[in-house]
Amino acid sequence: MNLLEAQDGDRPPRLLPSDERPSGAPARYTLKYPSSWAHLDLDPNTRDVAIRRRIEEQAKGVEVERERVDALIRDTRKSAREAYAQGALQVGYLLGFLPDGSTLNATAMVLRTRIPEGEPTDLPQMMLAAGVQNSRTSVGRGTDLNRVEIMELPEVGSVGRMTSLEDFDYFGQATIRTAVHQVVIPVPSSRDLMILASTTPNISLAEKFFEVFDAVAGTFRFHDSEDPPQDVVAGAENGK
Repeated sequence: MNLLEAQDGDRPPRLLPSDERPSGAPARYTLKYPSSWAHLDLDPNTRDVAIRRRIEEQAKGVEVERERVDALIRDTRKSAREAYAQGALQVGYLLGFLPDGSTLNATAMVLRTRIPEGEPTDLPQMMLAAGVQNSRTSVGRGTDLNRVEIMELPEVGSVGRMTSLEDFDYFGQATIRTAVHQVVIPVPSSRDLMILASTTPNISLAEKFFEVFDAVAGTFRFHDSEDPPQDVVAGAENGK
């Protein structure tokens, strides 16, 4: 799988958005998405035009009805607005058109949250609580798609991993069963957590997509320097 540096538009990787960064905490992160994926533009000033352009380019040469393309544009714009409202730092997404007119869909969103003062920061304890909730409420409880575990990421250390099946309200239009993959990454020297929240409605391919989501999570890195290397900046400026 060819994985490319995750960029926010044509800009270098986003800094961790914290004005109160504790001593010893990293300044930024980087992440890589598959080269077949795109970045969802979250900027309210540009996202509508960018999303339309991207989806229409992907639909060229594919036998898909105009009405279907317009619906995908509307839904993707709604997803971008929702991600922005949730405070997403960036979102990578896959949209592929199949010969029968159906689509392959997946998203991988980066969120940042802070553990409230007084609540435990122990990762196994947090994942145990999440696992109990997962086993009670997920529609996939009792299946192999519902798992909670601690795993190791290269150069990051111990992280939490939780997978499940959920029924999501899709903008009030329908309830869609969705495979969910979440990786919880503690930020060193802080009470912050980075959450890699990935989803796909292609349930029959859930295990395959979970492998892709694991590969994406495996590229996550923290960096102490606020400035990315010059070669990354140059590549971003050239649209690479």
